[in-house]
Amino acid sequence: MRIDIPLLAALSLATTAQAQPLGGDQPLLKDLAAQVSADRQKAVIEKLVSFGTRHTGSDTKSDKRGIGAARRWIASEFEAASKDCGGRLKVATPSKVMTAERLAGPTEVMDILGILPGTTDPNRVIVISGHYDSRVTDAKNFTSDAPGANDDGSGTAAVIEAAKVLCKHQYPATLVFAALAGEEQGLLGGKVLAEYAVAQGWNVEANLNNDIVGNTEGIGGARDNTHVRIFSEGTRTTETAEEANRRRYNGGEVDSPSRNLARFMDGMADRYLSNFDVVMVYRTDRFSRGGDQVEMLKAGFPAVRVTEAVENYTRQHQDLRTEKGIKFGDTVEGVDFAYLAQVTRLNVVTMAALAMAPAPPTGVQIAGAVSADTTVKWTPASDAAGYRVWWRGTTEPQWRYSRVAGTTGGETKLTGVNIDDWFFGVSALSADGYESPVVFPGPAGTFERGGVAAASK
Repeated sequence: MRIDIPLLAALSLATTAQAQPLGGDQPLLKDLAAQVSADRQKAVIEKLVSFGTRHTGSDTKSDKRGIGAARRWIASEFEAASKDCGGRLKVATPSKVMTAERLAGPTEVMDILGILPGTTDPNRVIVISGHYDSRVTDAKNFTSDAPGANDDGSGTAAVIEAAKVLCKHQYPATLVFAALAGEEQGLLGGKVLAEYAVAQGWNVEANLNNDIVGNTEGIGGARDNTHVRIFSEGTRTTETAEEANRRRYNGGEVDSPSRNLARFMDGMADRYLSNFDVVMVYRTDRFSRGGDQVEMLKAGFPAVRVTEAVENYTRQHQDLRTEKGIKFGDTVEGVDFAYLAQVTRLNVVTMAALAMAPAPPTGVQIAGAVSADTTVKWTPASDAAGYRVWWRGTTEPQWRYSRVAGTTGGETKLTGVNIDDWFFGVSALSADGYESPVVFPGPAGTFERGGVAAASK
């Protein structure tokens, strides 16, 4: 049997490196998770359903029916939450008159945002989103009842509940709670949000888009209340031809910032939630389907889609009816509120952990061709107390091995770790143990907008 001495040396080094997160569990994150209320979320969804239809083209004047009543009520929920949070949560309502094949004519698409400004790094932004519009079988039908309890009343309830829980504390980075309209007409609210983020000059580190997150009974009666799917793109939507050539040769197909954000969420579930796990799906969204995170990706922001483990298609985009003993329609009865609370807890701890941690490292590079060692470099930042260099086998889904590095110089040499056999990354650490997502080297992995220019700063 042939023994590969360099590989054995690398494995020996790996076994002495840390393979677990630093600092232990964060008490704040545990406390925040415990505050999430399934009962409050049920009340939110019941109120949203009471508006009859929330179709983007429905009534905007009535206070009892239509999307206008819904958006005013959502804004009032953010305002009420702000009163309980010392007035820190600011409400914004970016909108745009838009046309689409599924709309009768030019229509105002309005997003409702609750904005919790960061204390020391306010331009760094973490977003949770869900769409509050609804539809029936005919996407153009703006008059029939469209309860939209799960699609996407559940995501909207997650957004509102996250705001109520998280705004009671302050964080270095800004948190944005976004209820979006126009999703069912072509991701219009996602476009409004992306354009608003760019106009505000936000450096969006993460968009957690929650769309259909409350059902646990699939077609045929299959049940799953212990998993949630996180969809993430493999290569950046904004990748240039030059970046694609570099990535194809040196790797990065499964290490976009969105993919490493999904890995981060998986770690949050493992550490802070009981009997609940993330299933990472290596797709931007479900097959041939889409969500508002797509528009954020187009704008160059890292984004993932959060979706229940099993979907029930008799409850999505359906007229209210009963056929052959099967009830069709997206009603409150189809929502498992204990499960929705678990999904919301995952969002809450992820947002808080990201906001408390330093920004993801910039300028991450690796070198080591024709060498038994690998050198990892990054640009030190004032908000990081330290860094951690990570590596894993090229076919492994999760980062496995790590070594803590200081801030001086922004460089670490991994002796005996051959650059050819591993993927590498760097995360930033705070003084109190919070850690950023891992950043893969070069434009394929950068969390910054701008690709080559941003990654080479």
